[in-house]
Amino acid sequence: MFSLFQFGVAHNLGMSPTWILALQAVGAAAGNMIAIHNVVAASATVGLLGKEGIVLRKTIFPTLYYVLMTGLIGFILIGIVGVVDQFMVNI
Repeated sequence: MFSLFQFGVAHNLGMSPTWILALQAVGAAAGNMIAIHNVVAASATVGLLGKEGIVLRKTIFPTLYYVLMTGLIGFILIGIVGVVDQFMVNI
């Protein structure tokens, strides 16, 4: 939904738009892990209706790990190592 905006911001900051958009997609997937409507739908499907809080409590730590490790890897690759994509080389 915000990919064009993030592409433009990354481009204006001189960062790799491809990597920024990839990290955004990973963040969106991580958000789906704890999205209430997804948890309710999954709980209803497997017969855990009314136990959504338990599911969220068990899901929050893997989600935090996923987000923090991906963010750290992205920060290291983009901010410290300076990885660029082919798009940035041609500019």
